[in-house]
Amino acid sequence: MRRNAPNTTSLSEVHETIDTTKKKIGWKKIFSFLGPAYLVSVGYMDPGNWATDLAGGSKFGYSLVWVLLMSNLMALLLQGLSARLGIVRRRDLAQANREAYPQPVNYALWFLAEIAIAATDLAEVLGMAIGLQLLTGLPLIWGVSLTVLDTFLLLYLQKLGMRKMEAFIIALVAIVAISFLIEIILAKPILAEVAKGFIPTFPTEEALYIAIGIIGATVMPHNLYLHSALVQTRKIDRTEEGIKQALKFNRIDSTIALNIAFLVNAAILILAATVFFKTGNSNVAEIKEAHRLLPGFLGNTAPILFAVALIAAGQSSTVTGTLAGQIIMEGYLSLRINPMLRRLITRLLAIIPALIVIAVYGENNVDALLIFSQVILSLQLGFAIIPLIHFVSDKKTMGSFAVKPLTQVAAWVIAAVLISLNLKMLINEASGVFEGDNTLAKIILILLGIFFAALLLYIILHPLLAKNKKFISIQMHTEANTIKNLVIPTFNKIAVALDYTANDEKLLAYAIGQGKENTTYVLLHIVESASAKLLGQDSDDFETIKDTEQIEFYVRQLKERGYKTEGKIGFRNRVKEIVRIVNESNADMLVIGAHGHTGIKDFIYGETVNAVRHNLTIPVLVVKS
Repeated sequence: MRRNAPNTTSLSEVHETIDTTKKKIGWKKIFSFLGPAYLVSVGYMDPGNWATDLAGGSKFGYSLVWVLLMSNLMALLLQGLSARLGIVRRRDLAQANREAYPQPVNYALWFLAEIAIAATDLAEVLGMAIGLQLLTGLPLIWGVSLTVLDTFLLLYLQKLGMRKMEAFIIALVAIVAISFLIEIILAKPILAEVAKGFIPTFPTEEALYIAIGIIGATVMPHNLYLHSALVQTRKIDRTEEGIKQALKFNRIDSTIALNIAFLVNAAILILAATVFFKTGNSNVAEIKEAHRLLPGFLGNTAPILFAVALIAAGQSSTVTGTLAGQIIMEGYLSLRINPMLRRLITRLLAIIPALIVIAVYGENNVDALLIFSQVILSLQLGFAIIPLIHFVSDKKTMGSFAVKPLTQVAAWVIAAVLISLNLKMLINEASGVFEGDNTLAKIILILLGIFFAALLLYIILHPLLAKNKKFISIQMHTEANTIKNLVIPTFNKIAVALDYTANDEKLLAYAIGQGKENTTYVLLHIVESASAKLLGQDSDDFETIKDTEQIEFYVRQLKERGYKTEGKIGFRNRVKEIVRIVNESNADMLVIGAHGHTGIKDFIYGETVNAVRHNLTIPVLVVKS
């Protein structure tokens, strides 16, 4: 774990790894920009959205299709603002928040964002587990447990690069879309009746509640963080014309991707309306119930397609949820941890509540847990939307790319609608507590309500009250600083971690290249035999003897060439011993080799280089073999 410098790039492993500045024309140019919005779009069709779509279609037919369309238009505007922030300022939403708000407020915003990520992951875990159960009959508790394995899938995708990850997500989105396209063809809805669903109406008060649920489950807070970072994976021409071009092509990307998400959600609602509402089965609001009834209306192929689409939706969402978690932690705290470790922690935070609910209350309460995850998400939404609107409206940091007044008004109206609808949903969920006799629960809810209201009011007013204060940001063109005094370091003692391979000669050459005439070279090697790990420096096995002889041989050779040299042998833990020897020797630089292990090999052999450099304060020169 380590803290980065304040100006680290968002998703540094893939930042600007896709070059769009090369000369391309026509579709090739557009394709170089396409991709980020598809990763964002999976959040709009994840398992958390399915229950509201099924309920809306089975209870009210096609009459709420217009709500999905309205939600999609809201999403297009908000995701466009998020992409604009990333493209113009080269900051993701978390980084922009860190620069704009005081530290205590940022800690609160970070904590809320982490809860939202855990809630999103909970919906994905349950969706995957339900899909596996529907397809294979696997008990839900085992399906939830198995979802931890997708940690390794994400690790593999990250090693392949951004383009391949985007291709994987697009393939999963295609599976979901094709599955529902086939089901719609099998259901044969009457298009004239579907078209009437685009006329805004609320048949009953319950329809209004379902509509609130559909809108509340559509715009996900983590997607706003995600989009502002993903657009930075493209290296663009930083001229005004280049930025305009990037904004244009990302608008095309968002329009295509989010409209696919709209069509998938509409397909779920239309399928439920055609198959259930029109046949009198108006109480189908659960995923498993819909799956059980489908064969009677559409044949045995339909439930298989339904389960496959659910698994694909859940799997694609897990990847994007993890990326959003990385963005939030690095952006707010400037803190980085191993991506796999972060994924395991996030996944366990989702798995443990799911396992407890299933073990204690049984599988019938899983849908209630899904709804609970959406309520948690709704609580965090305003804390992502409001700062975003402030940032893209600020002419000091956005320059000529600040959004126009009409767009600002539209964004604030959407924010007001979404926040009020989500507040209504929260109040409805909390009303049950106030009807009971639990005084402590009432007090906790009231205090939380006051805290959230105060925080929301603060983030609304703070940018307006602090507009005359200096605002630190990475501008479109940063001001060049005059280079005054370059202090050239002199390394008096350089440590070299040797592994007794053909790479040793290369490591020694690089180390000597960094030294001066009076530099001392500390050659070190860690013995990792069973005896050495058990007995430490008291070890006297064959490997320990031979390793000691080898280090002495290296020392003699360098001394004969006129270099000041000493040798050190360590035992047991490789990382701890390298750090100990370097510190005890008072070395002011370490030269270490990297063997290029990736993916599973990193997990098996360990990431020695990263672990060592995170525990040292001196420069570390990594030489790849």
